[in-house]
Amino acid sequence: MPFLTTKKNKIPLGIYIHVPFCRSKCQYCDFYSLTNKDDKLMDDYLRAVCTHIKESGALAPGYKVDTIYFGGGTPSFFGADGMATIMTAIRRNFDVDSAAEITFEANPDSVSDKFLNRMRAEGFNRVSLGIQCDDDEILKKIGRPHDYAQAVSAVQRIRKAGFKNLSVDLMYGLPNQTLNGWKDTLERVLALNPEHISCYGLKLEEGTPMYDYKDFLNLPDDDLQADMYLAATEILRAKSFRQYEISNFARKGLYSRHNMKYWTGGEYLGFGPNASSDFAGRRFTIIRDLQGYIDGIKNGGEVLQDVEDIPLRERAGEYLMMRLRTSAGIIREEYERQYLLPFGPIEEALEKCRTFGHAARGDDGRWRLTPKGFLISNSIISDLLLIQDGTEQMNRFSI
Repeated sequence: MPFLTTKKNKIPLGIYIHVPFCRSKCQYCDFYSLTNKDDKLMDDYLRAVCTHIKESGALAPGYKVDTIYFGGGTPSFFGADGMATIMTAIRRNFDVDSAAEITFEANPDSVSDKFLNRMRAEGFNRVSLGIQCDDDEILKKIGRPHDYAQAVSAVQRIRKAGFKNLSVDLMYGLPNQTLNGWKDTLERVLALNPEHISCYGLKLEEGTPMYDYKDFLNLPDDDLQADMYLAATEILRAKSFRQYEISNFARKGLYSRHNMKYWTGGEYLGFGPNASSDFAGRRFTIIRDLQGYIDGIKNGGEVLQDVEDIPLRERAGEYLMMRLRTSAGIIREEYERQYLLPFGPIEEALEKCRTFGHAARGDDGRWRLTPKGFLISNSIISDLLLIQDGTEQMNRFSI
């Protein structure tokens, strides 16, 4: 008798929609997006995404969607009608939880009362607003299409429309930014009373405009960036924000349920060019080409790349790498039960980290990195992965 899936035992699933359209390209951004407002291209994209959603929904009868996230690009620039159409396609083709977290990203210059009211009516209940900074000169230098007054107005409009879960994106390590200036930015943004704040250090990637002239930007050095990061953790903790991931802070438990899927091994499906998925034991990415995506969906061509089955050994490494980014941390019982590897060598290394104030073990037995540990998390995790590889080889040899 075939296994029957019921609503009670359905697997939680996140859906990510990549909207690759922006009013303008920020000088530091390396995400896939286009800046030409081509109505035909937008319409073709919309049809492709909805068709892709319909095809994929038939493959997921055993899943219940509990988070939906529209990122980009700038979804608010794409417009309410298109986003509403995509939401309708998701609801028609997937089992969506009535209490699902449904988020859209927005820039302060691309929200209006009409747009926000429509989003609320369509069931969106969380907004991620890209403010980045409160200094208009810095905003201009990094290519943001708004000033801080527009950001304040956008927050007021978001509240007026009835959204009670607002996340704000901020950046530190920006041109000419000082430690005191960063602290002032945090205080001004805190006065807007968001439920969630993400603080990202500027990292310039090759191929972005700012990368080409980075030596002339008067960027804070690594030590100053570290001081900015630690200042953020202290200021936000004092304001009752809990740091639940390296760059993310939430009050009242309103962490990003969707992003937690990425950090804790949950399953998710991505739609739109360059979107990634981790679904049914396989990981894959959609091609970084909007027209190629549109043509592939329309003509039944190949739109996926880097398709791979993830072996247990790699999942074990991801457990260390992603969980140690979060306040959930890692624990012996979970690790040994899921991945059949000894935790002892990992714990010995974490004990050494604890002596330097980089890790701590809670009363619940879980190991977590401290804010100072987060600053060097790449180094710590790299060491743990080497230890893990060594213990796995030993296990194979003994067997």
